[in-house]
Amino acid sequence: MEQNKSSLIPPHGGYRNLKSYQMAEIVYDATVAFCERFIDKRSRTHDQMVQAARSGKQNIAEGSMASGTSRKMELKLIGVARASLEELLQDYEDYLRQNGLPLWGKDHPQAIAVRKLAYAPNRSYSTYKTYVETTSPEVAANVVICIIHQTNYLLDQQLRQLEKRFLEEGGFTERLYRERMKARNQRG
Repeated sequence: MEQNKSSLIPPHGGYRNLKSYQMAEIVYDATVAFCERFIDKRSRTHDQMVQAARSGKQNIAEGSMASGTSRKMELKLIGVARASLEELLQDYEDYLRQNGLPLWGKDHPQAIAVRKLAYAPNRSYSTYKTYVETTSPEVAANVVICIIHQTNYLLDQQLRQLEKRFLEEGGFTERLYRERMKARNQRG
């Protein structure tokens, strides 16, 4: 459907092109693989980690789709995605702590190497797969932690942009009012 400038519902969706969504999808796939390898399938932690990762990804998609009629809902859902990934981050840090494994600092050589993968063309879970599926629990958890930090950074940037756009342009209600006033003025 072609959109014009005076359309009440602007183009929306397109979440698959968002870097935040792409990274959240990698976090989800990596978390499923990590939990299959290292967390008892019958444990509540297994389900919670997978659901937190899924929530991060799904709320970005849902927020993007809602953006056409509700910037407020988009902001809320992107915030929920960010909160879900923060919860997941805590789960990975808890896993390392409870198993006596070190948490890599941002200057750890392997953390730097993993962060550089964010610039790989056509980045997907395959880019990180060997780190998650064939390494020790320490390496796998720390790699996913690095990816979560990158995703959270992108979501923080996205939230700032959404807040700015909302403050400058308003939401659907304001757009609806402007279009109604324009139509009234054109009728005379």
